[in-house]
Amino acid sequence: MAIIDKKERLWIEYTNTKSSSIREQIIIEYVPLVKIVAGRLSVYLGGNVEYDDLVSYGIFGLIDAIDKFDYGKGNKFETYASLRIRGSILDQIRKMDWIPRSVRQKQKSIDAAIKKIEAEIGPNYTDDDIARELGITSDEYLTWSTQTNVCNVSSLEDMFEQGTEVRTPYGSSHMMIEPERIYEEQEVKNSIIEALESLTEKEKLVVQLYYYEEFTLKEISNAMEVSESRVSQLHSKALRKMKSFLGDNFALLMG
Repeated sequence: MAIIDKKERLWIEYTNTKSSSIREQIIIEYVPLVKIVAGRLSVYLGGNVEYDDLVSYGIFGLIDAIDKFDYGKGNKFETYASLRIRGSILDQIRKMDWIPRSVRQKQKSIDAAIKKIEAEIGPNYTDDDIARELGITSDEYLTWSTQTNVCNVSSLEDMFEQGTEVRTPYGSSHMMIEPERIYEEQEVKNSIIEALESLTEKEKLVVQLYYYEEFTLKEISNAMEVSESRVSQLHSKALRKMKSFLGDNFALLMG
């Protein structure tokens, strides 16, 4: 006889009774999922938004997901809820619209510098290259990079939305035939491997630890013996490179 875990028992009972007390228990069970999503988003924001605030915004998305989820269809709640939680957090950040003009201008300057450097020497540029192009010190560039992470919220949301399109929806009747699907998956894997090769060793290590080993930002900081802001900077730079290299397939990295 199959063993039913606590979450599944709660979902079965909630589906049958719509009990508010059971709903509250489900919310509590999935708060750790909110914290995981908030933690991942906090990497992009570089400390510009308090982690606890991100968790609070995400709770609203979790509640919305619970209210709208149809357990009877057999879909995985964690996948559905993660998208709702992300969306809720990003929606709230957009509504705040508090990014200073000076920070937006710094982001434009960084983007222009990177574009010029890539045209001259290719993707294997360094932070020092960017700093020199901007006419600032490496330490100043680190500060700029941390500040401007918050400017990536809109593109981050676009990326997550692409992610929902890349994956085949549950119950879709438009699945590719097996040989085509296998070929496409292999092509994507090859592209990701090639994109990883475009990164520096430190950038590659951050991506590996964060997405494949599921280290937290703090754990990566300790492992690499650098500051969390430095890890955040390496992470952002790696994603910019890989997004440019992979195009639409970039969303598959985000899991």
